[in-house]
Amino acid sequence: MASNVWLLQDWVDTDELRLEIDQLQTLSPLRRMQVPSGGTMAVAMTNCGEWGWVSDVQGYRYSAHDPLTGKPWPAMPGAWMDLARKAAAAVGWPNFSPDACLVNCYSEGAGMGLHQDKNERDFSQPIVSVSIGASCRFAIGGLQRNDRVKSVDLHDGDVVIWGGDARLVHHGVRPLKAGVRYNLTFRKAS
Repeated sequence: MASNVWLLQDWVDTDELRLEIDQLQTLSPLRRMQVPSGGTMAVAMTNCGEWGWVSDVQGYRYSAHDPLTGKPWPAMPGAWMDLARKAAAAVGWPNFSPDACLVNCYSEGAGMGLHQDKNERDFSQPIVSVSIGASCRFAIGGLQRNDRVKSVDLHDGDVVIWGGDARLVHHGVRPLKAGVRYNLTFRKAS
């Protein structure tokens, strides 16, 4: 796709992932988080792992506890950890060990504007993103918001990995045209 950005097409069977997402939601429900400006995100989300990404009027950050339940985030399933490690290793990061998995749920019309994943402490680790369900149009730009943006279609089972000098590139998801799409985003937060 670009320097230090890889697309592994149809890389994973997502049937088991869908079942595990359903189980995760019973412990930590999907919700549309509030953004610092006071609005709510178009995408519903939850987390698993040692850390979870949260947003509210106080800003964007990682938390060890789910603010909705007050409990620690559910443990990351071992199969998810293995998937993230294998995907990262396939493109040159053999020691990736995520401690956070953000689970996004896009419904029809929901998208995510261009942004950088920059709340993590260690930018030497990649981001591993797994697409489940409906296809979407993934946009990836450069380090500056106004850099040229490329778009690529992502389908069920596709995995995108970015790191190195591309770790802080702007990226987003165009509004979903139909169906429901889940996205697992593995990160090293601490």
